[in-house]
Amino acid sequence: MHFHTFLIFPKIPEKLVFLEVLARNLWWCWHRDAIGLFRRIHPRLWGEVGGNPIKFATRLSQKRLEELAEDQSFLAHLERVKSLFKQQVLTHHDYSASPYGQSEAIAYFSMEFGIHESLPIYAGGLGILAGDHLKASSDIGLPLVAVGLLYQYGYFRQVLDENGWQHEKYHETDFYFLPMRRAHDQNGDKVSITVAGPEGEIHAAVWKIDVGSVTLLLLDTNLSKNPPAIREITSRLYAGDSKLRLAQEILLGIGGMRALNALNIFPRICHMNEGHCSFVNLERLVRIMSVYQTDLKTAMEIVASSTIFTTHTPVAAGHDEFPADIVKPYLYAFETTLGIDCDEILSWGQLKGQGADAPLSMFILGMKMAQYINGVSDLHGQVARNMWKDIWPGRTEKQVPITHVTNGVHLPSWLSSNIIQLLERYLGPEWYLKSSDPNISERIDDIYDEELWSAHEMNRSRLIRTCRELARRQEMRRNATSSALSAMETVLNQDVMTIGFARRFATYKRAYLLFNEPERLICLLTSQKHPVQFIFAGKAHPMDDEGKKMIQTVVRFAKREGVQDKLIFIEDYDIHLGRHLIQGADIWLNTPRRPQEACGTSGMKAAANGVLNVSILDGWWCEGYSPETGWRIGNAPNDPSTQHPDHAHQDALECQALYNVLENEVIPCFYSRKNGTDSWIWLKMMKASMKMAFRSFSSLAMVSQYQQMFYLPASQRFETLIKNGGEEAQRLAAQRKRLHTHWDAIRIESPVKNIKGPFRVEDNFQVCVDVYLGELLPEEVDVELYCGNLKTVDKLDNTRTMPMAVIEDKGDGNYRYAGQIACDLAGRFGFTAHVTPRGDDLIKFSPGLIKWAEN
Repeated sequence: MHFHTFLIFPKIPEKLVFLEVLARNLWWCWHRDAIGLFRRIHPRLWGEVGGNPIKFATRLSQKRLEELAEDQSFLAHLERVKSLFKQQVLTHHDYSASPYGQSEAIAYFSMEFGIHESLPIYAGGLGILAGDHLKASSDIGLPLVAVGLLYQYGYFRQVLDENGWQHEKYHETDFYFLPMRRAHDQNGDKVSITVAGPEGEIHAAVWKIDVGSVTLLLLDTNLSKNPPAIREITSRLYAGDSKLRLAQEILLGIGGMRALNALNIFPRICHMNEGHCSFVNLERLVRIMSVYQTDLKTAMEIVASSTIFTTHTPVAAGHDEFPADIVKPYLYAFETTLGIDCDEILSWGQLKGQGADAPLSMFILGMKMAQYINGVSDLHGQVARNMWKDIWPGRTEKQVPITHVTNGVHLPSWLSSNIIQLLERYLGPEWYLKSSDPNISERIDDIYDEELWSAHEMNRSRLIRTCRELARRQEMRRNATSSALSAMETVLNQDVMTIGFARRFATYKRAYLLFNEPERLICLLTSQKHPVQFIFAGKAHPMDDEGKKMIQTVVRFAKREGVQDKLIFIEDYDIHLGRHLIQGADIWLNTPRRPQEACGTSGMKAAANGVLNVSILDGWWCEGYSPETGWRIGNAPNDPSTQHPDHAHQDALECQALYNVLENEVIPCFYSRKNGTDSWIWLKMMKASMKMAFRSFSSLAMVSQYQQMFYLPASQRFETLIKNGGEEAQRLAAQRKRLHTHWDAIRIESPVKNIKGPFRVEDNFQVCVDVYLGELLPEEVDVELYCGNLKTVDKLDNTRTMPMAVIEDKGDGNYRYAGQIACDLAGRFGFTAHVTPRGDDLIKFSPGLIKWAEN
């Protein structure tokens, strides 16, 4: 039997009509006053519906709404929120005179988006980061449109059995309770797109969600016209089957770009948030060729010069790869539109020399189509350069063109209401729009210690209450006894130092490290003088049994006699639980195996709330750590890409370091407060931690950095390349072809200095080198000295390059170059010379185009 469904909402009084507008734009979820507006309507019901205003509306009584329509206090509150909404969302931005030249100039693609717990299309950190990117873009009025997939079941819900083993449950999302609507084209017709696939055409509906002033487009294959296998494409986030996963990434990239085109959105810039999105470049090439009537090589210059590729994965095995034979069926349609055969398209995502049957790497495909490539922390940038240096043969690690933009967190989304109240009072009502300004963040020192500590204690109390309620629910699901349920009502202590550990349970994150010394852990938990309690949360990947075993280790330990109320694991970690943890813990613990943590934004959120970090020096903490802001576990090796050869030995060393820092520094510091004193070091560290997070690790700072480093240069470059029928792009394509044709003929002799030395500081000497360029001209290349500290016989450190100039044309393509080396510091140094193409970074760093001097 089939039923047709429909919803009935209350009749909204005219004075409250704005509530419906507000409920359908996720702007409300990062504005305290807007959240408070919904909550005051019916506080208990608001909590029951998980803070979902549309679901909330279906359960409100008509009587309550009529009461609110006559409540002058509520109406004043509503007008205050409405005024800010109009100012930040409805004010029209004229982008025609801006460097972007148009609205929706930047298309941001991501496999997942974590905006609010009521929109379950995220799995973890990548999605949360994407959600924060959209919010910050809205805050500063960036002309950005986002593209993702609409998952019917989202990511799994975690359920633990009585033995602590993780099981995965998939709950269907009720789209009727989400603030989304079908996208319509200029004729008012609903937008759908089609992508050719091996099993037939993939049809997808396009939905819209408003995130402040930013539009998020989501593609949905759960349509009756699709067969069951195709409907499954947007069923679950991160499908385990490789064919289904490939179909998702094809839909995201190719389908996503077609959705933009159907809506008459033609972005100047594409930003790929991880390699899942890399197929977007294929469809973008087709669009560029069609709109500007260019050939493929010219279009490739335009696309690459205006594409940003952000990688989040510090382990090569973590990047998606797909067998060539399952990718090819999706590429056949591009043979006609791009004018080349399938194998050549496939080669764009394969390592050179591996052969036509080699798997397609989504990282390589994304990298080859992007001028701007970045990791997500300083250390991760270094790790990525080391990991992918073979793609640029002949380049030193430092010369690999991967930079970094350290992730940031959207402060209004993650700070507690108690902390925000203090910030509004001491920093001003729009503090979050100026959070990276040192003059603003320094005012955090003006907050009275008593007020800050009182706010933090309220956060901790709220965390404990939340954990007790969630623990009681999970025990009820396991049919626990009444005594076990009663025990959950008193688990944890609101006055005890609380350490939080919540993240994905992957083996490299080493949740087990603390449990390698169980007796020391028991001593910490049962101490009468300085008691400590721990809250754990996190999911393991469904296929990761080792991660599930780590969860089981935590759960089993928590059942030990004498510690049941002092260490707890809360299942089904999500944004809601995460928000309480990073606001209410005293310490945020992080124990990854360096350098496998790309960034780690949960620690930033904790720091912004005044929660102090205790962490391995990995990811963002290498930049955020100082003795004033938190603690480090152990020391970091001099070479950032170095991994300890013996993991067991490393674990033993760092377990000792962890307990040493907790027992001798962290815990004594927390309990050192004396009544009536104002100089408690802990509060000074809390303020320093908050200032550090505000200045350097907000999504406002992150998006501003993307804008200055990538978006603005890419937009300007796009404008230059499309002028006059793509004249400049055609020139670049021709120059690239010329360089590749003649590059192998270049020879560069060993450079010779004009004075033997030794030298003194402030001396200078000249270096000459003979170069054979063949058919190439001096104005087409750069010949440079490469100098640095001599680390080993064949390796330099602290390197720098210095230009060399032609001093003699010797004829027949032979030239003599000369350059100067300044002796600025004492020490042992080395130098050589190399030739690279002259041009923008896309030309200069072309893989394979570098020649070093002969020995």
